[in-house]
Amino acid sequence: MQSLHRPRPSGACANVRRIVSLTDNPPVLRCCGDEDRSTQSRRRPALSRALAVEDDLVVDLSELSFADASLMVDLAMVARRLRKAGRQMRLCGASPTIHTLIEMVGLQRLQGVHVDAVVPAPAAG
Repeated sequence: MQSLHRPRPSGACANVRRIVSLTDNPPVLRCCGDEDRSTQSRRRPALSRALAVEDDLVVDLSELSFADASLMVDLAMVARRLRKAGRQMRLCGASPTIHTLIEMVGLQRLQGVHVDAVVPAPAAG
């Protein structure tokens, strides 16, 4: 599998901002900034809450600038548990790079997971 690693930003903001959050009505899991194995423990509370939603879950990736496979594996675990409870997951707002990662990991092949079309990168001006 191809590696998609890059250095993590340093500084106080990189450690303080919540990068995965859940809003309840409708249930939307928002992933922001850089997500990798080093931030895995910080996303667990929102992922745990997502397991208890009573409707289908939307995962908003529009503010996600970088992710490694650990985020996709965590989302696959949530999708599997949601499917067992009769709910589905829809991933939206993925950049071309994040969409490539979704495909590399195979998240789009899981039953009950729907991935919206790729969001084009903004044109350089």
